[in-house]
Amino acid sequence: MIMKVKAIGLLASIVTLCACGSGQIQQEQVQQYPVIQVNKRSIELQESYSATMEGRQDVEIYPQVSGTISKLCVKEGEQVKKGQPLFVIDQVPYQAALRVATANVRAAEAQVETARLDYDSKQMLFDEEVISEYDLLQAKNVLAIAKAGLEQVKAQEINARNDLSYTEVKSPANGVVGTLPYRTGALVGPSIPQPLTTISDTEQMYIYFSMTENDIRGLIRQYGTPDEVIKSLPAITLRLNDGTEYEQKGRIETISGIINPQTGTVSIRCVFPNEKRLLFSGGIGNVVLPHQETDAIVIPQSATYEIQDKIFVYKVIDGKAVASEIVVAKQNDGKHYIVRDGLTVGDKIISEGVGLVQDGAEVSIKE
Repeated sequence: MIMKVKAIGLLASIVTLCACGSGQIQQEQVQQYPVIQVNKRSIELQESYSATMEGRQDVEIYPQVSGTISKLCVKEGEQVKKGQPLFVIDQVPYQAALRVATANVRAAEAQVETARLDYDSKQMLFDEEVISEYDLLQAKNVLAIAKAGLEQVKAQEINARNDLSYTEVKSPANGVVGTLPYRTGALVGPSIPQPLTTISDTEQMYIYFSMTENDIRGLIRQYGTPDEVIKSLPAITLRLNDGTEYEQKGRIETISGIINPQTGTVSIRCVFPNEKRLLFSGGIGNVVLPHQETDAIVIPQSATYEIQDKIFVYKVIDGKAVASEIVVAKQNDGKHYIVRDGLTVGDKIISEGVGLVQDGAEVSIKE
């Protein structure tokens, strides 16, 4: 009898322990997770666009006269000012041509004076009725021909003087000298296959990049008009090809009004100062534009997971985790997503540890 009671007691203890253990397992299955409530707020994003660099003005230098280079006045990479000599082409033949032209002008002036004296004399004789009107008109025509000849040789003198001045090739703008493919003694002329050099005005750099039609429309909707975009858009950052940020900010200067039919993009030009000459014409980089989203649903990326390029969150509904697909904006700051569809204000979602959650599992809110 005593043994039977002991057995019954032992069985009761086992049942009690099993019940307690089952309760503990069930309690352990209800996991706690941090939960956030979805709200709207403002967020500033940065959008990056591939960009190319050009000097404000890249001028190819070609000679206006033919001849051999007698003097090279600059070096590659040298900073030059507008009007500074770059090359000198052999001046001897052009100096001789100018002297001939000047002599021709003097001879023509003498012919004009002679013709004028003859005409004045004929006029007096005609007034005294010594000669006929025909003789007077003939003298007048000779004077007119002499004057025309003088104007012609004066024009030739101007051309000769200009040609002589063109032998000194000068910089048309402030800038930096490019490569120098021609050296002293080289025969050059207006039709040479490549320029004497290129002068790049790099005190200010033009940075070109492109935006999609939808992106540019988004900016126009935000600011009103393309002109307002140019006026109101905050300063622009330039990220160089080595990954560093350029120390000075830039601004948008022009927005093209034409969409490239091949790429579907709009070309935009911005300008950056370049006093230290850290930017080079022909360089590449990335333009970083600030973009303000107002009244947007913003969630941390830690609250999401991806399956086959689709993004999901776990909503907490009636104490259970419910997997829900969301649509997010392509722009993000690396920490947050802007949700376009799939969430509404007031929804509760699990904010961390979503990789451990199972769809439909019971969850409790972690305080």
